[in-house]
Amino acid sequence: MSDAFSPEIQAILSSLYGSPAILEELLLSIPADALNQKRGQGFWSLHEHAAHLADVQPMILERLRRITSEDMAEFVPFIPGEDETAESPALPSVEMILTRFRSVRQEQVELLEKAGESAWEKRAIHPEYDQYGQLILARHILMHDHWHMYRMEELWLTKDEFLTKLEG
Repeated sequence: MSDAFSPEIQAILSSLYGSPAILEELLLSIPADALNQKRGQGFWSLHEHAAHLADVQPMILERLRRITSEDMAEFVPFIPGEDETAESPALPSVEMILTRFRSVRQEQVELLEKAGESAWEKRAIHPEYDQYGQLILARHILMHDHWHMYRMEELWLTKDEFLTKLEG
């Protein structure tokens, strides 16, 4: 990693690079019979959270590429499940999820490392956000990873009366 990047960018890159190892250790510590349990109506299983993390990475990589290469990239919101049919396909194995997540994350980090500091300042347009660009998206990726990993751990370990119930 280049020392030419600000401490914030270096920290983001380091954390993005480390997320696959955290996800792998988390998933491998969960008993197989707990992976597909649903804790209530509208709750995702741990397996679904992990699959979602792997599934969105190619879309995120494409956004990073577009911000880097376009003058003012413009995006549409991504809403999970919006294009899905009533019957969801079978989830890939945990090994396949981890392989995909790790592989695409490596491409993301390499793209971000090759970009100069000025590329991190590039702005883009996204209707959900007042501001959007390379730095914001990179930070968003990291927080998205860790939110889902936290939620997986919460769904796995938290007693029912203390479980966070998400509305809407």
